[in-house]
Amino acid sequence: MSYPSEGSQAVADEIVEKLKECSLFSSGRRADLAALVTAMAGEDPLDLQEEYVEIFDRSRALSLHLFEHVHGESRDRGQAMVSLQERYQASGFDIASNELPDYLPLFLEFLSLQDAVAAQAMLAEIPHILQVLAERHARRRSRYALLFETLQDLAATKPDPEAVTELRNVPEDDPADLPALDRAWEEAEVRFGPGDAAAQSCPRASQMLDRMSPRNDTVGGKA
Repeated sequence: MSYPSEGSQAVADEIVEKLKECSLFSSGRRADLAALVTAMAGEDPLDLQEEYVEIFDRSRALSLHLFEHVHGESRDRGQAMVSLQERYQASGFDIASNELPDYLPLFLEFLSLQDAVAAQAMLAEIPHILQVLAERHARRRSRYALLFETLQDLAATKPDPEAVTELRNVPEDDPADLPALDRAWEEAEVRFGPGDAAAQSCPRASQMLDRMSPRNDTVGGKA
């Protein structure tokens, strides 16, 4: 889900091999994921980047910032952001970048450094967001729908129907309506840290571990 790059394309074969060994998914899901990775590895990086920006950066309805979907720009989002950052720190990690704590690729990289039980428990806290995002991507025929569906599988938790309905009822912005998008972004973005995530380029997959630098020499060690 990170910003596409030649670096991520270069490790496509390795990812496919890892998928073959993965027991977390059904054979059908592994095949679909492998096909997606292989297809994206063979495309022009610039085309992939343009597609990525069109999907994730021009529509708040598809934002990769989790709290955007449940808190918007309310004060509750600030407290949720602080709580999530404290959770990272309690596990022994600081965010070594200007990215916001609720950025989904960052959150998933953090989960990858936890044991399987803890990772699944944290992923199971957001099944309603995953379901609605999967639905929105599917309606747009976005290839990324598969990734959100896969995360739903990993969460292994049915979302609360009321929470799903509430998210579905939020009006979706139209990426093609540029004047409306300009109006929606006129107000300055709320900041929760020393930097502004919107001003940073999207992270590469290979950089995500650097963004959560260990607070001590043991990966996942307590601070």
